[in-house]
Amino acid sequence: MQVHIKTIHETSAAAAWAGPRSVVIDRTPRAGGLGIGFSGEELFMMAIGASLCNDLYREAAIRGIDIAHVEIVVNGDWSGEPALAKNIRYDIRLESPAPRKDVEDLIRHTDQVAEIPYSLRSGTQVKLNTVDIVKQGA
Repeated sequence: MQVHIKTIHETSAAAAWAGPRSVVIDRTPRAGGLGIGFSGEELFMMAIGASLCNDLYREAAIRGIDIAHVEIVVNGDWSGEPALAKNIRYDIRLESPAPRKDVEDLIRHTDQVAEIPYSLRSGTQVKLNTVDIVKQGA
């Protein structure tokens, strides 16, 4: 999997894309940005929620459970220098005609196998690969 991020001409805002899908990334005006896109912290927390949401549907299909609606709210705290995400927690509201116990088992199982939360809990390594510096105007 590969994603691309490129700043928008002469701004700190950036376009990010993976295949045909895109999103705008930016800092809040208070942090020196234009406020026209999502911050990295927001995208980080959205990634957690997106992983859980997508995987709930995948795991439900495997178990033969119908899902009518999913709502996930992710909260977290950021502190320190550099800032570190702490106390990440999420709430799920799921509508399904399936028996409550089956849905609870589905949610608990998905909590353990959803890729983004699982990667975070496992301490996945992130490393700088290459750097290419281009002199402006060259």
